[in-house]
Amino acid sequence: MKMRIALFLIALSLSVSAEETTRDRTLNTAVDANYLTDLEKEVIYEINLFRSNPSEYAEKHIAPLAKYYERKVLHYPGDKSIMTQEGISALQECVRVLKKASPVPVLYPDKLLTKAAKDHQKDQSKTGKTGHTGRNRSNLKDRIERYGKWQVRIAENIAYGNTSAQQIVIFLLIDDGVKSRGHRANLLQPDFKSIGVACGSHPRYNTMCVMDFAGGMESK
Repeated sequence: MKMRIALFLIALSLSVSAEETTRDRTLNTAVDANYLTDLEKEVIYEINLFRSNPSEYAEKHIAPLAKYYERKVLHYPGDKSIMTQEGISALQECVRVLKKASPVPVLYPDKLLTKAAKDHQKDQSKTGKTGHTGRNRSNLKDRIERYGKWQVRIAENIAYGNTSAQQIVIFLLIDDGVKSRGHRANLLQPDFKSIGVACGSHPRYNTMCVMDFAGGMESK
């Protein structure tokens, strides 16, 4: 049986088509952001879909995955099997929490945050490392402040080994193996209004996606 491990450290693409006309424009905030790839736009849309109605998202997209667990192995539909750390209990806990969660504002793509996220993605695509520290010892704050001044608060989520926007968001929400559920907390944080996304290759996990969040950004 083929397996891969999806990592989540602290806290497929769809081209613009007729499908866009059926989407709620208020959620599809990245549709005109030409500096983003299709997958990166999809990640923002998926996050906004979740944030607009966490309870419905959990019921429709997360709860049904329970039937695909075999002990601690998740046979993700249409993808490779994944060895989890907690098994189905993490999914069940996630669904319980999200059913009680209130909607929060949608996120808007930000070019400055995207540059910061892209710096880290490019760095790890070469080094094969994981986590939030860059090769030059830079942290999230360092990378964001290269490009502008952030407002309120900042955070970063990184997903490794996922193949679609929905899978990226779902696994960060379940946050298997992360005691603090920090990735989920970031995705539910109402103070965040802006997001930068950079998805690309990773030598160990094949793919990675960096998401940088802020209450807002101002140019230097």
